Amino acid sequence: MKHTFLLLVSATVLSSVAFCRQNNTAKNMIDKRSFGKLPDGKAASLYTLKNESGMSVKITDFGATVVSIIVPDKNGKSSDVTFGYDNVEGYINGTQFFGATIGRYANRIARGTFELDGKTYHLPINNGVNSLHGGPAGFYKRLWSAQPLETPEGPSLKLTYVSKDGEEGYPGELTATVSFTLTNDNALRIHYTATTTKPTVINLTNHSYFNLSGDPTKPILDEQLMINADYYTPVDSTQIPTGEIAKVAGTPMDFLKPTAIGSRIDEANEQLKIGHGYDLNWVLNDENGKVRKVAGVDDPSSGRVLDVYTDQPGLQFYSGNFLDGSQIGKKGIAYKFRTALCLETQHYPDSPNEPKFPSTTLRPGQTYETTTVYKFSIRK
Repeated sequence: MKHTFLLLVSATVLSSVAFCRQNNTAKNMIDKRSFGKLPDGKAASLYTLKNESGMSVKITDFGATVVSIIVPDKNGKSSDVTFGYDNVEGYINGTQFFGATIGRYANRIARGTFELDGKTYHLPINNGVNSLHGGPAGFYKRLWSAQPLETPEGPSLKLTYVSKDGEEGYPGELTATVSFTLTNDNALRIHYTATTTKPTVINLTNHSYFNLSGDPTKPILDEQLMINADYYTPVDSTQIPTGEIAKVAGTPMDFLKPTAIGSRIDEANEQLKIGHGYDLNWVLNDENGKVRKVAGVDDPSSGRVLDVYTDQPGLQFYSGNFLDGSQIGKKGIAYKFRTALCLETQHYPDSPNEPKFPSTTLRPGQTYETTTVYKFSIRK
């Protein structure tokens, strides 16, 4: 039975393998290189996907993590529009989830506990009094197995991870896959699947940090954001949803029309105070189990546009409020306050403890399956 959830270096080069298309051109290929070693001695790899349009995406098998996305601006200059590190050591020690695949449960679970089929499960507490993003050793801290592929859409990388029964407190052995496909129209398509041996909860997402200007030192406050959502889920002081589904109308959470991120971010609003800016889940419109456009970002300076498509019911918009310069990223750049944003497609936070929210339960014999697309273009 198919169960579809509503929901998309300086490292020493030890080896290099290119997987080219059958036409033997180098325009559309995957390159594999060393990305460093893990504490247990295992090797991490870095895969570069290139399409016929000149866009490239780098992904490491450690955490199934997007390391960079390089796209052109309105003048044809290509720049990296995501945050990350130059080698795997940064991801081993990092705490900001740059580009990572998040699981077994993205976002927060209140007090690190949930009940399923009459049994209470206890998860690690790693965010105040709550559990966040699957715990301190979630999917973003695991080495995935990788399989480069060529598809009709473009070069693709399929990554697989088997999470043991009881890992980070979650029941059931979960086999998860995430496939990243770089299409020739400059879209990064992310497709997730998972199966389990016991009833469990699941909520997967990608945690890329975007700065469309291509300048990682520049705040994202001038970027124009649209979120197709009439409602959002307010949170308490620990950033756990109260259970209310509130209207965005008349609040700083109204992004139904493109609005500069910085135009209302410092208003005297309790929800903004709690997250030190935007860090909330929006209840997306037009939920029907199919992939549809849910959000868009337009950077006035570069002309770059990012459109987000998903079949998920929720979107967590985070405005980089906890970046404080202590995280030194690619090329030695310190990532500072509000210099990047996240658009995490997902189910709502703390859904296992909120019966009114869309279910995140996965049972044996069912397949969790969801797609998100990040499509890049230039404003015309």
